[in-house]
Amino acid sequence: MSFRIRVLGLLMVVALAATAATAWLTLRQANRQVQESAAAGRQDVSRITGELRAYGFAHGTWEGLSPTVAELARDTGQRIRVATETDVLLADSDALAGRTPRAVSGQPAVLVDPRPVLRLPAGLVPRGAMKITALTIAEYRATVAYSACLTRAGAQVTARPGDDGVPRISTDRRPAQCPRPGTEAQIPTEEDLAALLPCESDQRPADCVRRVFHERIAADAPPRLEIRLGVRNDAPPTLAAAPTVAVAVGVALAVILGALLLSRAVLRPVRAITLAAKGLGEGDLARRVPVLGRDEIAQLGGAFNRMADSLQAGEERQRRLTGDIAHELRTPLANLRGYLEALRDGVVEPTPELLASLHEEALLQQRVVDDLQDLALAEAGALTYHPVAVDLRDLLEAGRTAHRAQAEAAGVELELWAPGSVIVTADPDRLRQVVGNLVGNALRATAAGGTVTLALLPHVPQGLARGGPAVAEMEIRDTGRGISAEDLPHLFDRFWRADASRGRATGGSGLGLSIARQIVTDHGGTIEVRSEVGVGTTFRVSLPAAPDGVGGSGAARASGTPGASEAG
Repeated sequence: MSFRIRVLGLLMVVALAATAATAWLTLRQANRQVQESAAAGRQDVSRITGELRAYGFAHGTWEGLSPTVAELARDTGQRIRVATETDVLLADSDALAGRTPRAVSGQPAVLVDPRPVLRLPAGLVPRGAMKITALTIAEYRATVAYSACLTRAGAQVTARPGDDGVPRISTDRRPAQCPRPGTEAQIPTEEDLAALLPCESDQRPADCVRRVFHERIAADAPPRLEIRLGVRNDAPPTLAAAPTVAVAVGVALAVILGALLLSRAVLRPVRAITLAAKGLGEGDLARRVPVLGRDEIAQLGGAFNRMADSLQAGEERQRRLTGDIAHELRTPLANLRGYLEALRDGVVEPTPELLASLHEEALLQQRVVDDLQDLALAEAGALTYHPVAVDLRDLLEAGRTAHRAQAEAAGVELELWAPGSVIVTADPDRLRQVVGNLVGNALRATAAGGTVTLALLPHVPQGLARGGPAVAEMEIRDTGRGISAEDLPHLFDRFWRADASRGRATGGSGLGLSIARQIVTDHGGTIEVRSEVGVGTTFRVSLPAAPDGVGGSGAARASGTPGASEAG
């Protein structure tokens, strides 16, 4: 599966999850708002019925109800139709607003009963309750007639329930045609008393007298109302799904567009790296990728370019190595061939001197081939080592002895400075090869009258100071012509010589330092060089010292060699 499809799929999953979560939150919030709207509707119904009941309770009639209905319709936004239980229309907010009345909704009508609820003092005996109820019935009849007269006369009427539940009327003025009822109007009738008589023997006299109270005042009280709210086919408040769907689709499209742009931004450099890698595989080592920015893709491009540089440099080294080998072998082999053909044709006499020279040239070429083989094995990790305990002081002494004749012939003083024995675990033959290469180079670089010193440092501070293993160090110093700073980085390259003419007067195959560095590295050590033109050069070889491998001057005396400086 391609990267673009995976990115697109991942972003689509994220988008769908985000959209679903957003839609769920939106619907949840909207449903909550709908529920709050429904609760507000119930509050409106409660307010409408409460105010209408208060109107009937105070005025004793439904006359003049229209302004109250119109005001309630404006405040609540409801369509209100008020009629009696016998379907006598009293008021309609549509008609009051000047519009054609719409069909009422199919919701059940809300009943409004303006009759008061009888209140009786606690602890009354049945006869006392009957007497109070009869008086209250008469009082309510007189009060209803009075408040209805005030309403028809246009007076402002207010009421509050008394202790017995019957309204107590207050007005801003008292029209002459509406006299306030006196005590004579509050005398109970015989019919009221007869209706209350069965309550004396009732098991629940309080409930009985309240029922009789409601029955006896029903003819005088305003009739009960049926309140219808709303309009038929008027849908309840619901959430519109279209905006939510539109937002979800918009989010999905935005995510898809972002995924396409992201995949394009990512895949373009990846495609360039892929093409460049194919080019490298086909041999075009000069292929590189453009690097823009500092993000991970740019870092990948930079790493690819560095890899390509390394491959190209390795290829160049390989070509240079091939050219160097051809250069090193072409001239001497041509010389050998020429002399051999001359000997075969009888042009040159086979003198002992000529044969010795040809033999020396063949040995030199054999040495070049052996060095190449050693270097190839060392770099491949296939060079065989036989590690044993080696005394570096003895190793340097052996190197001085082996090169003493060469030093005397060159007029160079060969010194050994080794105050004590230092033991390492290494292959002695390979270490002698390292010392031999370094000493040979030092003798070739030092003019007559100069000095080459083989030194063994008696202390091991570099390793111990860092809390690591002890380090054994030896140095090969010369007072030769030195090496320039710009040539030092190439010192360990194959076939490199400080002599730019690549003449053979300096001797050597040009591989000795490369082999020496590889051998030291395989032993877990390092080889460093410092040099100054006209002053001399120092090579320092550092190797891990064996445990308890640092000896004193007594060890040096036991070996039969001096423990201080010696001259060759």
